[in-house]
Amino acid sequence: MASETSPPVRAVAASRLRRAIAVRIAIYVALTLAAALFLVPLLIMVLTSFKTMDEIRSGTIFDLPHALDWTAWLKAWSGACTGLDCRGISPGFWNSVHILVPSVILSIFCGSITGYALAVWRFRGANAVLLALMVGAFLPYQVIIYPLVKILSFLGIYGSLAGIVTLHIVFGMPLMTMLFRNHFVSIPADLIKAARVDGAGFFRIFFSILLPMSPNMLIVAVILQVTGIWNDFLLGLIFAGQANQPMTVQLNNIVVNAHGTVEYNVNMAATILTALPPLLVYLISGRYFVRGIASGSVKG
Repeated sequence: MASETSPPVRAVAASRLRRAIAVRIAIYVALTLAAALFLVPLLIMVLTSFKTMDEIRSGTIFDLPHALDWTAWLKAWSGACTGLDCRGISPGFWNSVHILVPSVILSIFCGSITGYALAVWRFRGANAVLLALMVGAFLPYQVIIYPLVKILSFLGIYGSLAGIVTLHIVFGMPLMTMLFRNHFVSIPADLIKAARVDGAGFFRIFFSILLPMSPNMLIVAVILQVTGIWNDFLLGLIFAGQANQPMTVQLNNIVVNAHGTVEYNVNMAATILTALPPLLVYLISGRYFVRGIASGSVKG
């Protein structure tokens, strides 16, 4: 009896194995194509940045450079002209740092506090506040540029570091609030009740209990805010002022420079330098990103 049924069973198992192998191959091919779609432009940028202008003119974009020439990188950092200023993008880098650090810290702090209040310390009108924040998260700030200019001018901080930092905090709060609210809701309510019984108040519970339990969510918030604030162009162009122009604005001034010869190697090097900081942040802490995103999806 076993000998009569075993061949069909083996055939079914072999068929399932072939289908599984085919599916896995298809997945690998699709992932490889998707990776190539994003990596090929980066590869071209890197190759171009190490070439001399003669190599760029005489070869194709996929040709390897004859040598690793760092001249374009050095010029992009400290010698390229953005109008009359020929100090490269290094001033913009430090301007971006000065904008980034307080914006990230304060936006995450304000968003986490608000999310904590909406998740744990329920109050009348909490749902309306959450709805308003959700609307704010999806409202494109391009449509309110003019009112923002008038408000910051009235406050006396238009074109200043304080003004651009304030805007990044305001625009970062809706997303940060929703992230932390969803995360804090997943924390067992009994833990919060026990802390209240022991006499812990609003800030004691937040700093001593909830924040130490939220490292993955904090990393997610840092990655999102660093990426969004560092890559911002429009707000920096309009609200930062001439003395605080971020790196993205400096890069634009280098790339669209209409005077003289277009130095593609310098442009590519400046672009990579501008994109490098948020990329490094993600590469260093990216493994915690998915953990943090999923931390609020399952109740504890």
